[in-house]
Amino acid sequence: MEYFVAVVEESSFTRAAERLHVTQPALSHQIKALERNVGGELLERLPRGVLLTPMGRAFLPHAERSVRSAAQARRAARAAAGAEGGELHIATVHSVAVGILPDVFAHWRRAHPGVGLVLHEYASTDALEDQVERGIADLAVGPLPAHWTGPVVPVGEEEIVLVVPFDDPLAGRSSVGLHELADRSWVRCGMEPVIEGRPFLEGVCAAAGFAPRTAVWTEHTSTAVRMAAAGVGVSTAPAHLVGGAIGEDCAVLGVDPPWLRPLGVFSRVALTGAAAAFTELLGALPTAGLRPPRPGAFSPERPYADCGASPPVVR
Repeated sequence: MEYFVAVVEESSFTRAAERLHVTQPALSHQIKALERNVGGELLERLPRGVLLTPMGRAFLPHAERSVRSAAQARRAARAAAGAEGGELHIATVHSVAVGILPDVFAHWRRAHPGVGLVLHEYASTDALEDQVERGIADLAVGPLPAHWTGPVVPVGEEEIVLVVPFDDPLAGRSSVGLHELADRSWVRCGMEPVIEGRPFLEGVCAAAGFAPRTAVWTEHTSTAVRMAAAGVGVSTAPAHLVGGAIGEDCAVLGVDPPWLRPLGVFSRVALTGAAAAFTELLGALPTAGLRPPRPGAFSPERPYADCGASPPVVR
């Protein structure tokens, strides 16, 4: 299966053989043996590459999981023992990677110098969950998944705030009601979560009695914050991202009532050894920028809490 995945990723038997440090005839022999075992062709050989057959498309995701699970097993064994060369692969979304994890990683390196960290960043929660389900990482840090069959450990809540320029009339206030922004333009981000089938901002603005006017769409939260700081429009962002990760060149407003998004660690398998230690550190480190979890605040069906929508959810 490792050979099969390599051929698919390289789209070439030759390049796959070079990557695997085997001869091309040996690689071809193993692929043919695999095809005999599953009962049909998995790859269509072409003069300039290979394509997946229908059987191959069905087989690929299971092969990827098996290969990555084997790699995870080796990493977990070394990391659990604190062995030199052990690695912990962590997946997350961009805002968490920039705003929360740097300080956590720094503490980890001092406490566990023998266990390396590998970070995998994704642009959306959907991509994050898909890649972790495929076995790309040992654990994920991000918003709680709605339909996850593996372990999920809540670690805290991040506050979602509003960003405006320093010279904005509202800049001196600590919080605002969302209805006060009905006539404003907004900088929207492609990473904005979808709640109950609609983008989050549209849902909460509708509950406040207006539809948001979008000035520009961006791909990353940090870009949206920069745009808002320059006066393009109001933007939303996690408080930890604005305060520590991308500078203090903008005014931050809380929302009344506040928007709080529960975050957690989730994995395909039980969190043991280094994975369990990292999860404990993330939840215990005050400088990570998370509020302690409140009783009853964590529900995959309520991705935001206390956002002023009906029902009052904001995750």
